[in-house]
Amino acid sequence: MELRDYQVEAVRQFQGLEGSGVVVLPCGAGKTLVGLAVLEKLQCETLILTSNTTSVRQWMEELLLRTDLAADAVGEYSGEKRQVRPVTIATYQILTHRRSKDGDFLHINLFNERNWGLIIYDEVHLLPAPVFRATADIQATRRLGLTATLVREDGREGDVFSLIGPKRYDLPWKELEQQGWIATVECVEVLVPMDRELKQRYIHAEPKERFRLAAVNPAKAAAARQIVNEHAGSSILIIGQYLDQLSELAELFQAPLITGQTTQQERGRLFAAFNADEIRLLVVSKVANFAVNLPDAAVAVEVSGAFGSRQEEAQRLGRILRPKPGENRSFFYSLVTVDSREQDFAAHRRMFLTEQGYEYEIRSLAAGQEAL
Repeated sequence: MELRDYQVEAVRQFQGLEGSGVVVLPCGAGKTLVGLAVLEKLQCETLILTSNTTSVRQWMEELLLRTDLAADAVGEYSGEKRQVRPVTIATYQILTHRRSKDGDFLHINLFNERNWGLIIYDEVHLLPAPVFRATADIQATRRLGLTATLVREDGREGDVFSLIGPKRYDLPWKELEQQGWIATVECVEVLVPMDRELKQRYIHAEPKERFRLAAVNPAKAAAARQIVNEHAGSSILIIGQYLDQLSELAELFQAPLITGQTTQQERGRLFAAFNADEIRLLVVSKVANFAVNLPDAAVAVEVSGAFGSRQEEAQRLGRILRPKPGENRSFFYSLVTVDSREQDFAAHRRMFLTEQGYEYEIRSLAAGQEAL
């Protein structure tokens, strides 16, 4: 394995200052390889913390593929396995698990008893969450935080630096795109109308319910169908927040649906089939926001989201950033109900990506129209 120039520089910047800190690189830019290279340089017992079991398995695959570590030197500590080894990969959730809100953490003491030379915090922007920040107390000589999107809607981005250390390296998304290391993405916001019945329900609803009504607008199915037809033959992800909406879309497209209720084994099978081009369309909930390796995904259709989360918008676009053969192009569609609260939240969601240099084309879906 040869590191790219920017990965070499990220490792150098982290290693050379004898401390801890954060590396910020876009989704698809190889943050995992930066982590492996730091581990190789430091030659020490290492704990890797990440956001879900799927990501744990991906880290394990990379470790065994790209280093000479023996299989019995790498352990998984998750809801399914309890292995503590010289290099251990665990989820934030399992380390902060407790039986009651005020109870003690059941697993974290086990990790405090070991002399870790390095802790790698994958998706380190999650760390300021009230529960997850307890993992910052685990004893270690050095700490490396990895993230693509150092933004939080609660304004606690600065807590990452106080918990881990300063930013050591940051590379703009557009710079990597220009160098061809990530795909060029065309971003399109599709404005979808409400029919008369939905508009009446919307007018008389409470504010929070208004957002949900706009988010699950049935007319979005027509827009999604046209986008899928337009990109026939591409690997497509339909991503959303509300399970009833996603279930209807999965049935419409006769496509597999992955949610938090999908077992890890089934998720792994479906992701592998998608990567092997055996499945061309997946409908996924927010479980696919983080740390899911789908390198061939070229089209993302966002049908609903978590209010105005810039972080989520960036992570979802990140699912399609891996470089593509040929023109190296991907497409990100955000479906937004016109004249609704969803439009205001959508403007906020775009903020992080527009600051990175991305532009959104605006299209409209006329009432009753079946095509964009």
